[in-house]
Amino acid sequence: MFIKAIERIAEFTRPIHTITRTYGGKQIIPGSATLFFVNEEGYAITCKHVIDVLAASDSVNQKYTAFRKERDQLPRDGKFKRNLKGLEIKYGYSEDTPIQVKNNFINCVDAMSGFTWHLHPTFDLAILKFNDFKKIAYQQYAIFNKDVAKVQQGKFLCRLGFPFPEFTNFKYNEQTDDIGWVNEGVIHTPRFPLEGMITRHLAEANKIYGIELSTPGLRGQSGGPLFDEKGIVYGMQFSTKHLHLGFDMENKEIVIQGKPKKISDYSFIHLGQCIHGDVIKEFLKEKGVKYYEE
Repeated sequence: MFIKAIERIAEFTRPIHTITRTYGGKQIIPGSATLFFVNEEGYAITCKHVIDVLAASDSVNQKYTAFRKERDQLPRDGKFKRNLKGLEIKYGYSEDTPIQVKNNFINCVDAMSGFTWHLHPTFDLAILKFNDFKKIAYQQYAIFNKDVAKVQQGKFLCRLGFPFPEFTNFKYNEQTDDIGWVNEGVIHTPRFPLEGMITRHLAEANKIYGIELSTPGLRGQSGGPLFDEKGIVYGMQFSTKHLHLGFDMENKEIVIQGKPKKISDYSFIHLGQCIHGDVIKEFLKEKGVKYYEE
């Protein structure tokens, strides 16, 4: 049903790869998010919470650079551990505190001087602009649905994103105490489509702003497009809500591999939430960004 649509959507939907290191160790945690381009001028749509991570990266890295500079100046004597503990308290570092975050935009543009953004004042929506590139690395761009009447309960739509990061092209450098990207390992994360039926509309102050789906949006699909079987974009995945079903089981005895066991289970339904295409178009129009619709 969505085979050709996915091929079309994949031409302008791209992953953002992120690597994070916490204070507690040298292990690098990979993560991903999604964006999609709306025109040939380097403008893309993603979630506000994705931009928050990108925007915070520099301050996180700069803070650790300052910490590292002070740490390296501490005398390696009997007071080192106590002084280091004081430094950790000063910077607010605990074992799980992120101390380094690096991001990589995959197949978006050839090169750029940086990026700028516009954050929606109310919804989890952002416009991302790549600056000073010479050539785009995506093909096509989103075409938004023009007919609001098509957004009805029972209609099947699909989302595309990158929820399961499989890239391994990163490394910790013990000599420099730094993490970064390398030219080895797996550099791509496979795209992952997920369909769902429109269950309800999301509204605030009597205005519809979103579309609820019968299946969850997965971590990493945030910022990915919601589209129909023709590849027309209806919205953008931004979160998943969890509703308690009430089918709870407590200390229920079942037989597993011939042995009785007692289990407890609390059932939830996980529903994807997408920003409505009309809200996206209104925001693009407000910021003077060209877009296409059909």
